[in-house]
Amino acid sequence: MTQPAIVLSIAGSDSGGGAGIQADIKAITCTGAFACTVITAITAQNTQGVQAVYPLSNQQVEQQLASISKDFKLAAIKIGMLHSASLCRLVMQFVRNHPQVPVVLDPVLVATQGQSLAQLDLLDALRELMLHASIITPNLSEAASLLACDKANTSQEVQAQGQQLLRMGAKAVLMKGGHLPAAQAIDWLFMAQHQAKSLAMDWVTTPNNHGTGCTLASALASYLAQGHSLVRATEMAKNYLHQALLSAKDWQLGKGPGPVDHCFAQRSC
Repeated sequence: MTQPAIVLSIAGSDSGGGAGIQADIKAITCTGAFACTVITAITAQNTQGVQAVYPLSNQQVEQQLASISKDFKLAAIKIGMLHSASLCRLVMQFVRNHPQVPVVLDPVLVATQGQSLAQLDLLDALRELMLHASIITPNLSEAASLLACDKANTSQEVQAQGQQLLRMGAKAVLMKGGHLPAAQAIDWLFMAQHQAKSLAMDWVTTPNNHGTGCTLASALASYLAQGHSLVRATEMAKNYLHQALLSAKDWQLGKGPGPVDHCFAQRSC
């Protein structure tokens, strides 16, 4: 059998299993790569929200990073929840020590249900970290926070903000438009010196959308690790998420918005 490419996820945990490290492992595995993890925080959460966040110390995170780097040859890195500016800079140094490895940065600031998952001083550090990422994958609220502006409400505003993030130094930006009223679910891919590319899928009517951002970013990292171009990996990741949403649209795993079905392909076998 062909040996799988190794993807490192640096993120927080989700005790409900739908987002964070748990979603990353499932998405990376089910899209054909092998997941290693560095946990940045432990959260108490379920389908109804985040009840508590317990950050790990920088030393604990650093020791995990050191263990991974001494033993594994990474093919991609996915970065999710970073709870402090100092931790963000620690992770940035790790990324700088792996200059040939593609990096997907999902700038997680707020959970889907609206709870803050980050300290207020994190934004400046994230703006610095994004300069070292191959692509960032903000939703509309996260993009507005990075730009210190109002959230985009139209397709034109989404495109303007994506271009503005490129001018700030991002190498590529996937603006997730899932919260934007439109006939289809449209994301926009921006790359330096390239025309913006729209990625449209039909809406999936479902309450089960917990962890969609983590899932998309992890699938993207997995496909990059397997040698696909940025455009192709983005298209494949969006299609994977769409199928995962479809498969779980009628699930009722908890009392609130549930997870997507990361393992839809295996379940249909």
